[in-house]
Order: sequence, then C-alpha cells, then structure tokens
Amino acid sequence: MNSSGRARTRLRVQKVDSGQPLGEPQNLIGRLAWTMHLLIKAGEKGVSSLDHVGPRLSDYVFKLRRRGYAIETIETKHGGDFPGIHAIYRLHTEVLILEAEKVAA
Repeated sequence: MNSSGRARTRLRVQKVDSGQPLGEPQNLIGRLAWTMHLLIKAGEKGVSSLDHVGPRLSDYVFKLRRRGYAIETIETKHGGDFPGIHAIYRLHTEVLILEAEKVAA
C-alpha cells in the first residue's frame, strides 16, 4: 500500500524474443503495471482511453516506451456529441508476466 492508503498493482515482466529473454526482468508498479496488463490482455485489439476514461493512458504509454517497450499509436476518428480523434495503443513487444500482485489493505 502506498502513502495515500490505496492498493497498488505490481507486475514483474520479462521482454522476450521467440521465447528467449531480452535484458533483465522489470518491476512495474501502480498505473504502469495496470497499463501493461491492459495492453497484454487487449492484444491486437489494442487499448483506448475511450474504453478507460479517467486515467492518463497516454502518459503511462509514454513511460512504458521510455522503458523500451514497443507500443504503436493508431489515431482513430470518432463521432458522437464530441467528435474528434482518439488513440488506440497496441503492444508489439513480446512480454511474459513473471509475477502479478495486487497489494491490498
């Protein structure tokens, strides 16, 4: 649990290429772990902020890219009351989850 009293998600992940590890495993905590889990789970469909309103998905994707993960951004037009463009993010780095934990009170 962090100082705010909230539970935090933790993932320990390993980048792989054809089943072979690349580099050292990484520990992802909080929203980075949450975002990585969404990206892995979504697969080719990808993840959009329209599906997950509120969290700053683009910021978490930016931070994961800085850690060396290949994440594609696909700009997609949408209609409705507030038409515009939104992003869909797709993970292209092969990642294995080594450990997953939701720290609770």
